[in-house]
Amino acid sequence: MRRRRFRAPSWAATLTWKAAVFLTAMCCTLAALLGVLVHTAVTRQTVSHAREKALDRLEVVTDAYEAGEPLPRGSGIDPPGLPAPLRALAADGERGTMVADGPHRPGDPDGRSGPAMWAAGPADGRALATWTDYSHSARTIAGLDRAIIGSSLLAIAATLVVGLFAVGRVTRRLHQTARVARRISAGDLDARVDDPRTARPVRGQDEVAIVSGALDTMASSLQRRLQTEQRFTADVAHELRTPLTGLSAAAELLPPGRPAELVRDRVRAMRALTEDLLEISRLDARTEQVDLAVHDLAPVAERVVRASGTETGVRVDGPARVETDRRRLERVIGNLVANAHRHGAGPVVVEVSGAVVSVRDHGAGFPAYLLEGGPQRFRTDGAGKGHGLGLTIAVGQAAVIGARLEFVNPPDGGALARLTLPEYVRLDEEDSAGNTGEQGAGTTE
Repeated sequence: MRRRRFRAPSWAATLTWKAAVFLTAMCCTLAALLGVLVHTAVTRQTVSHAREKALDRLEVVTDAYEAGEPLPRGSGIDPPGLPAPLRALAADGERGTMVADGPHRPGDPDGRSGPAMWAAGPADGRALATWTDYSHSARTIAGLDRAIIGSSLLAIAATLVVGLFAVGRVTRRLHQTARVARRISAGDLDARVDDPRTARPVRGQDEVAIVSGALDTMASSLQRRLQTEQRFTADVAHELRTPLTGLSAAAELLPPGRPAELVRDRVRAMRALTEDLLEISRLDARTEQVDLAVHDLAPVAERVVRASGTETGVRVDGPARVETDRRRLERVIGNLVANAHRHGAGPVVVEVSGAVVSVRDHGAGFPAYLLEGGPQRFRTDGAGKGHGLGLTIAVGQAAVIGARLEFVNPPDGGALARLTLPEYVRLDEEDSAGNTGEQGAGTTE
């Protein structure tokens, strides 16, 4: 049986959580260290003072015992409750002190009087002992321990709040930078972080401000380069239209024959390439305006297949109505069909299932670079001719009409392009569905 590895929750990987754990651990360690030092120092001082007091009292008791006078109260020979280690120490002829329970007092329910500081010394083979009340010192040490614990918890809480507030400001700025980076990667080249710390070079910049400034600089540089490329593409395509128009007119004047057909074919290819470049430049500039209308999806797909003049099968499984720009939708489907015949192999089938149009061929499949990063203009790995602009235009037009275009290689071979359109739902149908639900609820009641 395979043992599953424990995976921490996603929130455990956040910088805020890590900072909270680090601050809590450091505060607890520091508080424990200081508490132990203070407790040890105060306890040692208190015990030392009580021991000196007990030894001084033992001197007085010893003088009274040697003079044959009555022993003071709180002392005696081998008194009951004397700790055994002190009794053994006195029997060996030495003096010592020890904190232990006090002697028995009549009336005490537990038979003890609380903690006491004992002092004992030798007296004719027996133990002469005295004791002093240690309960006040014990309560003082216990109160000190409680104060140390309370102040440590308060300091930990205050440090954690202040630390999380400071870390939160940093993480918010990092999240803002990440959001801007995602917007740039999605194509919004106007997105900027605009961190106020980068606006004034004289101010000290932290690491987050440096990263934000570098991201803004990169976005500006990337935007300038892309705009330069877009202008170059548009200018080249626009300038080619005039000579191509003249070349096309001149080709029509050539006498019939194979050379004339070759010239006209190359002129048509150049004109198509120029129109594709102009269309791509308009898509890059995001100046396209959609003309939305409600259409039955299946007839649109069938019309595109007929216009392509190719041997393409059409299968309709659950037709649907969509609100889209028909011209742009036909452009997308037409490019997918043309790409399937140019770079794939038959049979090519267009399937309409609800608001989804799929174009499937049975060739070698899409290349790896296309599956990973999408179509790239002027790059094709197929055996047929092409410039890699057809699928690029299809992706751009799909984005304009609000559709999603996906490219996959089915397990049984071939290539599959799936276009998902937003399905049209009439408002009166929604209202009737809502009213039916409300009436049904009333009937149930």
